[in-house]
Amino acid sequence: MKSYRIFLAAAAVMLASPAAAQPETAMGYTSATVRSYEAGPFANQGVGVDEEFFYAVDNARIGKYSKATGELVGEWHNPEGGGALHFDSGLILDGLLYLAHSNYPIWPMTSSVSVFDAETLRPVANHSFGIQIGLLNWIDFHDGSFWGVFANFDNSGRTAIGGEPVTPYGNKLNTQVVRFDENWQVVEGWTIPPAILERFELMSNSGGSWGPDGNLWLSGHDPAEVYVMALPEIGSELVWLATVPAEIQGQGIAWDRTADVPTLWGIVRPDRRVTVTEITIPAEMMRAE
Repeated sequence: MKSYRIFLAAAAVMLASPAAAQPETAMGYTSATVRSYEAGPFANQGVGVDEEFFYAVDNARIGKYSKATGELVGEWHNPEGGGALHFDSGLILDGLLYLAHSNYPIWPMTSSVSVFDAETLRPVANHSFGIQIGLLNWIDFHDGSFWGVFANFDNSGRTAIGGEPVTPYGNKLNTQVVRFDENWQVVEGWTIPPAILERFELMSNSGGSWGPDGNLWLSGHDPAEVYVMALPEIGSELVWLATVPAEIQGQGIAWDRTADVPTLWGIVRPDRRVTVTEITIPAEMMRAE
């Protein structure tokens, strides 16, 4: 497995450029779909990936598939009376599958992290945030910490009692990317540039995964593109470095950290497909450790 980090001198040049505030192009990044898998009813919210398998995530069920053959080799379904309402993107770490979970679109918003044994798909742990600053839409691990987003929306939700609409459902400008400490307490938070939020229309940030270039890659709910983001040197708004087209339809994304080349996994929700995209990262933006 290879790992990379950003080439800081090149990043400084990009941040100094006025055009970098709202990049409309790939800024030297290229992408190509190299594989596509049919994932039946499971490819609805996101995907997680490890060396041998990928895990297609639906609201309350998980499908485990062989990367080599595309065969469904395991599945988990929320039992009758179970608590799963709305899983999102997945993360595989040390043999565990971490899933962001929320009560979307019920009001008030609640969030949690559900942890499964990746081999057996048996639930092994749960951390509840209760009522928070939004809905936890994705989870990732980077630089010794868990990261995620508490998303808010401009569409209508519904109340837990009576079903009356809540508009907007949190207001998408309140969406925050956060870093957690070892006790799942939020220790830092950043906003997403309004120009990116506009691309999400009434929805919000659905996926996030730290890339091999050392940047945070974000996806929306529907657009077939991903956004390359950097932490700011000053302030609280993420810095938008590039927009890269990809054969996804928003939702949860995951970098394959076992691959020999930079490879991003995602889903095409209307077709219930999982796609694999190889990303070429400009040489000046990365170097092998």
